[in-house]
Amino acid sequence: MLATCTAWRPARACEYFAPTLRITHPWTRVTPADAAHAVLCMRIDEVTQADRLLAVHTPVAERVLTGRGAAEGALPLDIPAGQDLLMSETGLHLRLQGLQQPLEIARSYPLTLVFERGGAVNAALNVDYMRFA
Repeated sequence: MLATCTAWRPARACEYFAPTLRITHPWTRVTPADAAHAVLCMRIDEVTQADRLLAVHTPVAERVLTGRGAAEGALPLDIPAGQDLLMSETGLHLRLQGLQQPLEIARSYPLTLVFERGGAVNAALNVDYMRFA
């Protein structure tokens, strides 16, 4: 029994798993009270099978779009097998549009990522000053 227990890979607090991939540390920055949007960053890796991010749900935003710089687009977002997808403030990211409230430092908010093959993954959206290394 001990050998079986030690064979499991330990998960860090900011890692979430779907059958097809891993999501690491979904985060955004603090927003002022009048902010219309926020940028959602995270890392998607360990992609064992191509998948697509179909939807993102969180009570803090009316809708979630994809973004790259100032350009916005609609989901779905293709996630190729065997590749890491780093979503950052300056590159590809998700944009939380129509914020329902200011996002406060050190708070976590519910976040659900819906994948075509991996299904729904419940996660926490963390509000940080910057990304963890």
